[in-house]
Amino acid sequence: MYKITLQNKTYQFESLKEVMAKANELKSGDALAGIAALSAHERIAAKMILADITLETIYNNPLIPYEEDEVTRLIVESIDRDIYEGIKKMTVGELRDFILSVEKEEIERIRPALTAEMISAVTKLMSNMDLVYAANKLVVTSYCNTIIGQPGTLSARLQPNHPIDDVEGVMLSVMEGMSYAVGDAVIGLNPVNDSVDNVKRILEAFYDFYNKWAIPTQNCVLAHVTTQMEALKKGAPIDLMFQSLAGSEISNRAFGIDIALMDEAYEMMRQQKSSKGPNYMYFETGQGSELSSEGHHNVDQLTMEARCYGFAKRYKPYLVNTVVGFIGPEYLYDGAQVIRAGLEDHFMGKLTGISMGVDVCYTNHMKADQNDLENLALLLSQANCNYYMGVPAGDDVMLMYQSTSYHDVAALREITGKTPIAEFNQRMEELEILKDGRLTKRAGDYRMFL
Repeated sequence: MYKITLQNKTYQFESLKEVMAKANELKSGDALAGIAALSAHERIAAKMILADITLETIYNNPLIPYEEDEVTRLIVESIDRDIYEGIKKMTVGELRDFILSVEKEEIERIRPALTAEMISAVTKLMSNMDLVYAANKLVVTSYCNTIIGQPGTLSARLQPNHPIDDVEGVMLSVMEGMSYAVGDAVIGLNPVNDSVDNVKRILEAFYDFYNKWAIPTQNCVLAHVTTQMEALKKGAPIDLMFQSLAGSEISNRAFGIDIALMDEAYEMMRQQKSSKGPNYMYFETGQGSELSSEGHHNVDQLTMEARCYGFAKRYKPYLVNTVVGFIGPEYLYDGAQVIRAGLEDHFMGKLTGISMGVDVCYTNHMKADQNDLENLALLLSQANCNYYMGVPAGDDVMLMYQSTSYHDVAALREITGKTPIAEFNQRMEELEILKDGRLTKRAGDYRMFL
């Protein structure tokens, strides 16, 4: 039991799980689950208690028991015990001060000793500016066909979704996106039809396109991992294998996966992938998914999201992104909650040590708008987010949500002085789409690829 008295009122919390939940910034998902703080005063009380809890206490009290959940076991067993012994007496408040005050090399030194719940805990004590400042220090690169995340770059996934997966329509969207210098992170489609033949056909179209035009990038079709495995067996060229992840065993089963299956997929890709580098997995996450699949164990959604990154880290992914505003207002109610969650997720991913991007987005039925989206994108650019989405006009015609457009990516690059991945940038200059890092008058004319 944890107690604290503030202004002559005593606040009492029955468990670490309750302290963690009530220390979280207000999220509609936690309120829906019945675990959120009931007032700002109670939230402050929980934060003050959390600040004095040691990392050892968090390690010894996993919020989802070790015996019940394979994600807990994976995270606990993956930490570096020697480094952990050196920091276990540190409190969460001291960890926050450490992260904000030291250079990135010192943060990277202790990273292998941090569990997902430690990372979630310290995130709860940070302001939005803290999250930007700390994430800005951390550089996480990965290598598939190209290296993403290097300082001075800002990348984008070209997302050419189509209502019926018509390959000609998809490829016209690819050409348009490429004409705006979008697609250095990956050309990646969310398929309507999850069949093996359809996935293989689209992968081949992407592969043929970027080879024909000598464009250094990666391909991916975001079908279920088992569909991609079957496509790989049939000879499909796959640079990146995709899967949505959750932070608990129950919710991963709802996605149709477990650790054994992901291990099998990872090994299959190691042997048969089309890409060159050692990082060939792509994962998507998002706060609230565990609540929607009844696998949250009454743990707050921020902590469940941190556990996703602990799971993802096992596979040394090239790309991870949180689809931060996609699930809906039941989990993130408005623009302010989406902005906070995007900054939290990005920081937690980087502190975990994975190549982190954000799908800066919102659904049409939540209390958010284009200005909220742009505010988050600008903040994340200052935090050195590895990549965003590139969606035609920012309006996905298949998934029916709002995200960052080709033009948004170009504007963010100009504002920050960043460029695409080096090899991709060079090819865009050769095609006269970019000059000195800026779009030329030729940009936007997809006919150059016909």
